[in-house]
Formats: sequence, structure tokens, C-alpha cells
Amino acid sequence: QVQLVESGGGSVQAGGSLRLSCAASGLAAGTSCMGWFRQAPGKEREGVAVGYITNGSFSGTRYSDSVAGRFTISRDNAKNTVYLQMNSLKPEDTAMYYCAAGEGNYCGLTATPRLPLYKYSSWGQGTQVTVSS
Repeated sequence: QVQLVESGGGSVQAGGSLRLSCAASGLAAGTSCMGWFRQAPGKEREGVAVGYITNGSFSGTRYSDSVAGRFTISRDNAKNTVYLQMNSLKPEDTAMYYCAAGEGNYCGLTATPRLPLYKYSSWGQGTQVTVSS
């Protein structure tokens, strides 16, 4: 059974930084995609950063336009943990952040894609990030 446990959320002022962690266990051997998504109240869940796993490491990453250059996704294979380093935080980054894991030959930023190119089949419970101005 896959378990994804997020941590590291909190409250920070605009311009500050946070690092989120996602500790994974029970991942299937075919897991090829892991990433971070976020959902603000009244909005759809959106992809923030995802990575394609090859030999336990990210061989490719993808970021949403809104966080590119500010956020960095990384993976520690030995700890089976994925991180999201968030710098230069803005009030619009306020949301619940979720870790996801799944399969596919391509890892996209859409949580539930209409075409079966990939699928995020496991989700964590989320960690809240609040950025004040």
C-alpha cells in the first residue's frame, strides 16, 4: 500500500522560503512520476512541479509557469523522499500542497488528464502553506 506523507508547510511572509517534504513508502516498481500539486479554496487542483524518475532519480522535471524560477523539485532516492524548495513566496502561493505518485511515459502537470498519457494514482493528505503580504 502506497503512503505519501507531506510535511514542512506553515506560515511565512511574502519573500520567504519553505521546504516541503514527501516521504514515500510502498511505491510500486513501475512508479515513474512524482510531483507536487496545490489547491486553493474555490479553485481546481493545479500542478506545481513534477519529475520523471529514471533509476531512482529525476531525469526530467517540469514546472508551472507561476512557480518556474522560484520552486525546485528534487528527490533523495536513499530516503525515498521528494522535496519542494519554495523561494520568493507570494501570497498567491497560499494553498494546500499535495504530493502525488503515479505512472506514465510522460509526467504532466494536470492532476487528472483527459488522455491516458500518465496517471497519478496515489496522493498524500496535504500540507498547508500560507503566505502573508
